[in-house]
Amino acid sequence: MLPLSLLRTAVGHPMLVELRNGETYNGHLVSCDNWMNLLIRGVICTSRDGERFWQMDECYIKGNTIKYLRIPDEVLEKVKEETFSYQNKDRNIRAGRGRGRGRGRGRGRGRGRGRGRAALGSRGRGRGRGRS
Repeated sequence: MLPLSLLRTAVGHPMLVELRNGETYNGHLVSCDNWMNLLIRGVICTSRDGERFWQMDECYIKGNTIKYLRIPDEVLEKVKEETFSYQNKDRNIRAGRGRGRGRGRGRGRGRGRGRGRAALGSRGRGRGRGRS
C-alpha cells in the first residue's frame, strides 16, 4: 500500500495530522497532491503544548512538514480492497500478452526489408518499372 494512494482514498474523510513542530490539525481532507501537500477543511488546530486551540475553515499543509497522519480504519480497509482488485485485474490483462515462448524480439525485421536492389530496378524506383 502506497502512502499517496492511501491519501487519495482518504479524501472526504476526517483525519489528524501532526507536524514536525508538534502542532496537530484535525479536519476533513479535501485534496492532496504528489508532494503530500494537504488541503483540510473544518480544521481544529492544537498547539504543541496542547493548551491552545484554533478553529479554521480551511488549512493548507505542506507535505515536508508532516510528521504523521492518523486516518480512519475504514479508509485502510477500502485501500486494501482496491489494491487487491487492481492486482487481480492486472494479472488477467497480463495473461493474454505475448505469443508463446521466444517470440518477443529479434524475429524478422518487419515487412519490406531484405528484397535487395534487384527487386527495385536499376534506380530504386520500385517494382515493375525496370529501366527508363
